[in-house]
Amino acid sequence: MRVKAKLYPKEAARLLKEKPSVRASVTGATLHFERNRLRAYGEIDAEAWRERARRIKDHVLTHLDHYLELAEKRLRENGVQVHWAEGPEEAHRLLREVVARHGVKRAVKAKSMLTEELGVNPLLESLGVEVYETDLGEYLIQLLGEPPSHIVGPAIHLSLPEIQRLFHDRFGTPLDAAPEALAQVARGVLREAFLTAELGISGANFLVAETGTLAVMENEGNIRLSTSLPRVHVAFVGIEKLLPRFQDLALFLPLTARAATGQRLATFVSLIQGPAQPGEEGPEEVHVVLVDHGRTALLADPEAWEVLRCVRCGACLNACPVYRQTGGHPYGYVYSGPIGAVLDPGLLGLEEAHPLPHASTLCGACQEACPVKIPIPKLLLAWRHRAVEQGLAPTWEKGAMRAFAQVMGSPALYRLFSKALRGLPLPQALQDHLPLLRAWTEGRGPLKPSPRPFHELWREIKEETHGG
Repeated sequence: MRVKAKLYPKEAARLLKEKPSVRASVTGATLHFERNRLRAYGEIDAEAWRERARRIKDHVLTHLDHYLELAEKRLRENGVQVHWAEGPEEAHRLLREVVARHGVKRAVKAKSMLTEELGVNPLLESLGVEVYETDLGEYLIQLLGEPPSHIVGPAIHLSLPEIQRLFHDRFGTPLDAAPEALAQVARGVLREAFLTAELGISGANFLVAETGTLAVMENEGNIRLSTSLPRVHVAFVGIEKLLPRFQDLALFLPLTARAATGQRLATFVSLIQGPAQPGEEGPEEVHVVLVDHGRTALLADPEAWEVLRCVRCGACLNACPVYRQTGGHPYGYVYSGPIGAVLDPGLLGLEEAHPLPHASTLCGACQEACPVKIPIPKLLLAWRHRAVEQGLAPTWEKGAMRAFAQVMGSPALYRLFSKALRGLPLPQALQDHLPLLRAWTEGRGPLKPSPRPFHELWREIKEETHGG
C-alpha cells in the first residue's frame, strides 16, 4: 500500500471535514469493544495474566534466534515448506512460483495485517489471480478499494447505510436490506470462492516453536475454510509471532480474545500442523513464510523493541480517544492508533512516520488495555524526542515550546501573559493562522478565554465551601 503516514495531520483534518460520520461509527464500535474488554478483564486476574504474557514474549524476543531455528525444524518435520522473507520481494517471489506451479486462478484470503504490509493482493492481481478477502469486513473494504481501518474490525468506519448502498450498487440488493440479508449475499459469493480456489492465504496469531503449530483465531469460520479447502495453503508469519511452548497457547488465546473483543475465547481456533496426511482432507502443500520486514532492526533498538510484543488485538485502538475521532485511514499505513504510532516509525523509518507519535494525548489508556503491557506512552515520547533530535519537528514548534517553558517556569510572566490573553479577544483570523491554535480549533469551536483566572475562581469556591 502507498505510505502516507507523513500526511497524518492533513489527512485527519480532511476526513473530519469531508466525512464527519466516521467519528460516530468508529466511536460506537470501539466503545462497544472497550466495554466488553473491561468486563472480560474483570472476570480474571488481568494483571497476573498480562504480566505472565509480557514475560513470555520478552523471553521469546530476547532468544529469538533460538526459537526461530526450533520453529523451522519442527515445521519441516511436520511436512511444512519453510521460507524466509526479508521483505516483500522474497514474499512475492514465492507467490509467483506457487501461482505458476499450480496454475492458480483464484485465491481466498484470510484477514492478515502482514499481507497488507507485503502488498500480497496487488501482486496476485498483477499475475491474473482473482483474490477474495473472506473476512466480511475485509470483503467490504475490498469492494470499496480501501485498506483496513482497524486491526480487528477493518470496516468499523462504515455505517449501515453506506454498506447498504455498496451492496445495492454491486449486487442489486434493496437499499433498506437488513444486515442479515447483506451477509447472506456475501456468504453466497464467498462460498463459491472457497470451493473453487486453488490457493488459500492466511497469517497466524501465533507460531509455537516447540511443536511447529500455527494458531489462528477468528469468529466467522472463513479462515478455517481458507486454510483447509484449497490445494495449497501459504501462511505469512512475522518473526515476532513465536511462542516457546504449546502450553503457552492456554494463556495467549483467551487473553488475546478478551483484549480484542471481550470474548473468553474466539469462536474458532484452528491449530494447523501441516499438510493433509494420506486419507485426510486438507491442503496438499502448506508453506510458512517467516517475514522480517524491519523487525530485526526494530528488535535491535534499545527502546522501541518492546513494541514487538504486540499480538495485534486492537485493544489500544479501542481505548484511544484520538483514534476514535477518525478511525485508522488518516494514519497512512497498515497499523493505526497507538500501536501504529509506535510501530510504524520503526518499520518505515521516523522520517516517513514522525507525525504519528504526536497523535496521542498521553492519557495512558492504551497501556492499561494492552494484554502484553507494551509501554506505549513511553515509546511515544521516545519517538517524539528522536524526531526533535533529527530536526523533523517544525522550527516554529521548537521556539514556541521554549517560550512556553519560560512563561510556565516564571509565576510573574505567567500572570502577565494570562492577564493579557484574558483582556484580548482572539480573532478568528489569528486562530486560523497560528499553528498551535489552528490545530486545536480544527474540528472544534473557537477559543474563548475565561474573563477571570482559575486561581480566583478556586479561591471563591473554597471560601463558599469552607467559609474562608
